[in-house]
Amino acid sequence: MLGSECDRSAKYRFGCKYLIDLHGGPSTIVGEAFGNGKLSLFRPRGSHSSKISGFGATIGGISFPFHFYSGTTTMGAPSVVGLDPAAPFESANPAVVKSIKQRDLLNTWLRLYAKDERLPKFDDYQPERMSEELPDIVYYTVDGTGPEPRFIIDSDGTRMSNAYGTTGKGRFLVDYLGPKLAPIVIPIYQECVRRRLPIYTTSKVDDLYGRKVDYERLLMPFSEGAGVNRIIASLKTISDEGGFEIRNLMRANDVLPIYTFKSVIDRDLYHKRPGKIAPGDVIEFG
Repeated sequence: MLGSECDRSAKYRFGCKYLIDLHGGPSTIVGEAFGNGKLSLFRPRGSHSSKISGFGATIGGISFPFHFYSGTTTMGAPSVVGLDPAAPFESANPAVVKSIKQRDLLNTWLRLYAKDERLPKFDDYQPERMSEELPDIVYYTVDGTGPEPRFIIDSDGTRMSNAYGTTGKGRFLVDYLGPKLAPIVIPIYQECVRRRLPIYTTSKVDDLYGRKVDYERLLMPFSEGAGVNRIIASLKTISDEGGFEIRNLMRANDVLPIYTFKSVIDRDLYHKRPGKIAPGDVIEFG
């Protein structure tokens, strides 16, 4: 397959220039090189799953670097389209947030922000039905005394504590994550502080039994007037395969979470509550 033209058939559904044989032999993995920090990896149907890592290829004298970190393919199915962890954040509006509950949380933040076009105060943030969201919420205090901001965990979202296998209240986030996860997670929080805006990311992770789980993270910054001093994180997990094992989800295997979307919400920073229909109003349908 090395150097062949891209097959646009249903078998691959690529929009690329080349298919690239990373390993060769019976365990051939075919990839799509975008040249923008993305790489899709595929394994022919019926083959066994295996760990992979791509570093680059030369086709016709042209070098194609791969910005992709180790992942695991799934038998008979395409693997995830992954972003380079260092890829830039996309500019986005609030509509990118998939979860209705996360959108409600963001809308409350937007209404506070839009009043004076500045970061809201933490104590002013009072979303409706917040108690229902607490299992998926984590509060952080931002320590800005050093050269880089550090993040102290102030609470434990119940489901997220299960996902990481331990509680983290009172610990620095970098220590809680450990050397394996911290390099791909901490920059998300640093970007929230740097941009002073909400950050939304999605990633894929495998549970203990190899089922694909979507991990959706929404970070919202708060300030008392001198930079970001608090962050609220809403962390959602869902699987297209139905049920999944949340226990030790983020530490279940050697495969790191694969980012599929990274964005800073910097457009349409406002939200208006929908108008209410007063009793006795006449509604006409044309």
